[in-house]
Amino acid sequence: MSITRIKGINFGSWLLMEGYILGGRNIPEHRFKNEFEKINGKRELEKFEMLFRDNYIREIDFENASLMGVNTIRLPFNARLVDKRNSSYDKEGLNYVRNALRLAEKYSLKVILDLHAAIGAQNCDWHADSSGKALFWEKSCYRERALCLWEFLADTFKDCRALAGYDILNEPVLERSKVKILAKFYKESVKRVKAIDKKHIIFLQGYDWGQQIEFLRDIIEENVWVSIHTYLPLIYTFNFTPFLRFPGNIEGRRWDKKEVYRYLSPYYKFAQKNKTHIFVGEFGINWRMNNYGEIDYLKEILNAFEDFKFSYTYWTYKCVARHAFPDGVYQLIANDKFIKREGPVYGWENYIKNWKKNKKDIINHWHTKGYTANNQIIGLLKKYFKM
Repeated sequence: MSITRIKGINFGSWLLMEGYILGGRNIPEHRFKNEFEKINGKRELEKFEMLFRDNYIREIDFENASLMGVNTIRLPFNARLVDKRNSSYDKEGLNYVRNALRLAEKYSLKVILDLHAAIGAQNCDWHADSSGKALFWEKSCYRERALCLWEFLADTFKDCRALAGYDILNEPVLERSKVKILAKFYKESVKRVKAIDKKHIIFLQGYDWGQQIEFLRDIIEENVWVSIHTYLPLIYTFNFTPFLRFPGNIEGRRWDKKEVYRYLSPYYKFAQKNKTHIFVGEFGINWRMNNYGEIDYLKEILNAFEDFKFSYTYWTYKCVARHAFPDGVYQLIANDKFIKREGPVYGWENYIKNWKKNKKDIINHWHTKGYTANNQIIGLLKKYFKM
C-alpha cells in the first residue's frame, strides 16, 4: 500500500442497497428483496439485482471520483453477496468486486473492501441488513463465517494492485460488557488475514458505531489502522432536528471550530500514544442548500482531519435528495414515479410494482447522468483532497 493518507469517497448502496439512499424507507435489503420476489418472482429478482449493479455504479462513476481528486473508494458490501454458504449468495457478487478493482486501477484509485453487513448482523440497523437483532454477537458461528469470508476475500484479491485493504466490520454495536467478544474477533481477524496477506491495511472500527476505540490498544500492530465514523452532532448533520445551524447551539452546547477540535482531539491523542493511523471511514452532512452552515461545518471538520493527519472517505457518492440523512455529492432531485416523495409508497419500494412495465425507465433512473452534482461540496472536497 503506497498511499500514506487515504482521501476518498464511499460508493454506498451499490453492493448493499440502503433505503434512504434510494429515496425510501430504511428497511433491510433482504426484506426489500423478499417483497420484490413475492410480486415478481425469483428470476425477475435475479435480473433486478444484476441490472441494478450494472447500472447504479458504472465506469463513469470511477472516472467522476478520479476527477474529484480522490485516491480511494471505500466499497461497502453485504456478506450475503459474496458468502458462498449463504442461501441468497449471488454467484456474480465476486465479479462486481473484481470489476470495481479493475476500474479503480484504470483510474489510479485504491479500494477498501468494507464488510457493511455481516451474516447475523453486527448491529440492529438496516445498513447491517438486520431484522432488528444483532445476532453476530449471540452466535459464534456467525463470527466464524465472517473470519472465513475475510480469509477467502484476502486470498482472492491480495494480488490486485488497486486493493488498499480490508475494513473488517462496519459500525459494530454491542453492550460494553461484551466488548471482549469484539476484541477477540478482531485479534483473530488480524491473525487470519495476515497469514494470507501482510501487504494490505486492516482497518478496525471502534464499537458504538465506530466511536469507542480505547479497547483497540492491545490489537494495534503494523498495517493495522483504527477506523472511526464522525457524524456528531448527529441531529444537525443528519437534519433530524430542522433549522439547527453551524456554528450554533446544539444539544446544550455550542458547536463551532473549537468544539469540532475538542471532539476529535482524543482520537488524535490515541493515535499519537499508540503509534497508529486514524481513518475516518464515514463523515458527511444532509444538504440544505448551505442555508444552515453545512459548508462551514465540513470546512472545520476537514481542517481538523488535515491538522491531525487523519485519513478519510466521504459518505456518500450519490443519493436521492431528501430531508434527512447524509446526502451524496451527486443528488437525484427529480420526483419521478420511482421516488414519489408524496407517498404513500416512496423510493425504492416503488420498483417492486413498476418493475415489469417500466424496467427501462427504472434502469435509466439509476444512471448518475440524471443526478445533479453538488458543486459546492465537490469543490470543497477537491481542495482538501489535493492537500
